[in-house]
Order: sequence, then C-alpha cells, then structure tokens
Amino acid sequence: MKKIIAINASPRITWNTASLVREAAKGAESEGAEVSFFDLYKLEKFTGCISCFGCKLPGHFGVCVCKDGLTEVLDVIRNAVGLIIGTPNYLGDVSAAFRALYERLIFQSLSYKTEPGSYNAHLIPVLFIMTSNCAEEFYDKIGYDKMLENYKNTLGRMVGPTKVMVCGDTLQVDDYGKYNWTMFDPEAKRARHEAVFPEELKKAFQLGAEMVKTV
Repeated sequence: MKKIIAINASPRITWNTASLVREAAKGAESEGAEVSFFDLYKLEKFTGCISCFGCKLPGHFGVCVCKDGLTEVLDVIRNAVGLIIGTPNYLGDVSAAFRALYERLIFQSLSYKTEPGSYNAHLIPVLFIMTSNCAEEFYDKIGYDKMLENYKNTLGRMVGPTKVMVCGDTLQVDDYGKYNWTMFDPEAKRARHEAVFPEELKKAFQLGAEMVKTV
C-alpha cells in the first residue's frame, strides 16, 4: 500500500491549516493510500537542526542523528511515497515548527559534495499548503511569493517535486468582537469563510488524491 505522510505545522489542530491538511489526507486515502498524520505541536519536544554534522558521517549519510520528537516524523517521511504538509503564514514566513522540521529534513540530505549533491535518492511528491490572513493577491506585493518560491524550490530539489496551495484571507477566530480588531470586517470575514473555504477543502482533497495517482 502506498504510504503518505500528512503534517499539520500549525499549533491550532482544528482550524484552517489542519482542516486543509486533513482533507488532502482524505483525498490520498480515497485513492487507496495509507496516511500517517502528525500534529507537530503535539509531539515531544524537538528543535531545528543543531549543526552536529552527524548526517555527514559514514553510516549516517542522509539521516538526522538527533533523537527527539521529530525522529519518528523524519523516519516516516523517509519511507513514504508522498508528503503533505501545511503551515500558517506567521509574520511573512512559516511557523516555527515547520521551520524546525524543514531544517532537519533538508540539511540531512545535503552532502556538501559535487557528486552526489544530495544523499536523498528517494524523491517523493510534496504538497505544501500555506494559510494566511493576508489575501493571496497581495503576496507578490509584499514578497510572500518569493518566500514561497524559495521553499518550493528547496523542497523540490531535496525532497521531491512540490506543489504549493495557498489559502488566503482566512477566518482567524470565531469571535472578532472580543479582540476589537478594527482593521477587519468580521461579517465579511465570516461570509467569505462560509462561501470560499469549502471550495478550498475540495481543492485540497483533489490535490491529495492526485498525489497518489502520480506515485
């Protein structure tokens, strides 16, 4: 059976990002895949890369030797045929948990050799989902498009061919009133969420299903 790993890199395990990742996972399952799901913020304590260079030593080429809450996740990715991962956009970048996993996932494969350039010979398709309060149409105006392109390119080289799905202008909270956030129109936010987010869920489902068909 084809094994897919789905990862929610948001601390909110039932909100926008998590919902999209779970729906993509359902899409993969609809095509017969076995999905392992992880909420990064529910794992045991972990860090980003600690620059120990253990993954560059004989016997450990391409394998992170740091043992913590990410060890199982990295092991499962190594044996999967596809990766679905989602993160909210925090201050113009990915979440801290996503970044920690990203560092560990990418750096272990870097060989620092002209040949091979990567220790990872098992490239797998990646679906990279980002949610944000910022509407997608503003991404190119504030540099978010370049940020996404950098992640897409690096994931593509070191993990496998990567598709990006952006879900912008999301509903951040159920009750805007108690925060007195005057820059938002709560009713407009709610109306958009009810009209648009179900379509985004369908898109995520389809992308998850398409991933399985390609492997």
